[in-house]
Amino acid sequence: MTSPPGTWSGWLTAAPPLPSDELDSRYYSHDTKAVNLTRLMVLGTLQNSGPMHGHEIRRIAEVTSVSSWGGVSVGALYRELRTMDETGQVESVRTEQVGRRPARTVYRITDQGETELRGLREEAVTEVHHGTDPFGVALLFTRTDDLPTLLGLLKRRREAIRGMRDGIAAEGEALLRSGAIGPLDAAMFRRRVIQLDAELAWQDDLDRVIEQVVADGSGPRPVDRADGPAVDDSGAADETDDPTMEVHT
Repeated sequence: MTSPPGTWSGWLTAAPPLPSDELDSRYYSHDTKAVNLTRLMVLGTLQNSGPMHGHEIRRIAEVTSVSSWGGVSVGALYRELRTMDETGQVESVRTEQVGRRPARTVYRITDQGETELRGLREEAVTEVHHGTDPFGVALLFTRTDDLPTLLGLLKRRREAIRGMRDGIAAEGEALLRSGAIGPLDAAMFRRRVIQLDAELAWQDDLDRVIEQVVADGSGPRPVDRADGPAVDDSGAADETDDPTMEVHT
């Protein structure tokens, strides 16, 4: 049973109509651990650069900030190397020591590791993987009837996205000009810029939706607790266990 049409705030606060029997977990499940990204990064680095010790691989991970955008756990690199050494994906080739620094084991990728890498790469490239989406959770489950607050938060989000977008674009262009990265690396910077441009375009669309809802006065009106339960077009009151509870269906 639905509440009668009313103000824009009802649309913003109403619980979303989710057909639970029809939801497809492929689209709503965000399993960021589906691929062992740390292992993928380590094996790929060893394949591309040859034998290396863990500190060198960790340094590459830190310089590229792969933990922030790629889901690679920098803190797990050494553990992953030891695990793969035990299971045969990598093997130690020598030990290096500089001065009084601790000895470092140099690893190389094995044939078994090459097979593992091919499987991980195929899964990472051909399947669609989604990360967590705090904004989506907030917009879906914590809708507010305070329009100025909502618009203010969306404005701050837009500014943050634009700042990130411009910063990534500038960094990519500067690195390419300096010769620090190649065309493929530059394409990865551009990919992120395009993603953020799409997010800005979507927020433009969201602004238009909110403006239209406000102009039309469409959407269900939230129940004022002082007025009692909502009434549908037939004049019958919604039946709830507690008449003071706000209900949206």
